[in-house]
Amino acid sequence: MIIGIGGISTGGKSWIAQKIKEHYRNEKTVAILCQDDYTIHQDDIPLIKDHIDWEIPKSMDFDRFYRAIIKHAKEYDIVVAEGIFVFHQPRFVELFDKMIYLTLKEETFLERKRKDLRWGREPDWYIDHVWKNHFVYREEKEVLDKMLIVPGEYPVDLERVLKYIDT
Repeated sequence: MIIGIGGISTGGKSWIAQKIKEHYRNEKTVAILCQDDYTIHQDDIPLIKDHIDWEIPKSMDFDRFYRAIIKHAKEYDIVVAEGIFVFHQPRFVELFDKMIYLTLKEETFLERKRKDLRWGREPDWYIDHVWKNHFVYREEKEVLDKMLIVPGEYPVDLERVLKYIDT
């Protein structure tokens, strides 16, 4: 089974992926592939105001990510592929057995993103750019209609997610 988890930055994709792995740990082998690990070389990513623009599809190496999913699907019972552009190309949508999309209210996003120091403190203009680009590149309605839409605010309804996976 291949599960895709998408949504805005800091929406809880990695957290949900980890919870899925923990849930099945005694029953199935689970691999988690984070799209953040499949970007093109940093020097090749376009800049916005002298800042690397991670929030555009051009930052991703979609071919390498796709190959990794296929490879892991042969080795694991469940592959969870997560990232902000995980549903960006039709071939990924066709590949996934289950698709989960995490939403966030703007105030929750802003609070989380300001606390997210993985890449250092981001300027407010960039955080605003992340929020706006999410809507520019968000999946089309026809694709969203095929997904389980889950609010990313805590507490996340993990039981609903697991039930969806098991059906």
